[in-house]
Amino acid sequence: MPDRFLYEYAVLRIVPRVEREEFINVGVVLYCPSCGFLACVSEIDPVRLGTFAPGTDLAEMEGYLESFTQICEGNRQCGSPIAALPAASRFRWLTATRSTVLQTSKVHPGFCTDPEETLNRLFEQQVK
Repeated sequence: MPDRFLYEYAVLRIVPRVEREEFINVGVVLYCPSCGFLACVSEIDPVRLGTFAPGTDLAEMEGYLESFTQICEGNRQCGSPIAALPAASRFRWLTATRSTVLQTSKVHPGFCTDPEETLNRLFEQQVK
């Protein structure tokens, strides 16, 4: 039996009107410490977003998601001091509860043999 690794993930959500607590899922972030893996995958369906929240700035939302990706990757050139933190700290910061237009679900655990494959599978299940 292949090795199984503990991972944690959260779903990325756009919440156009925070006070209404309505959202659409647009991505997944996954952290697997024993594999040294922290990554996210995201995609905004512009038609769906426009129907769900007319007037939401698509480019702005894509920019937020790109910043999220840069922090996951630890890209210190992105301008965020969070990107310089260790992977565990970056994941905890990214998944912290907040009242902003880009939020994450609660963190969920699981076991996997391949974190990247698991990230893509979760993305298909939760977002597509």
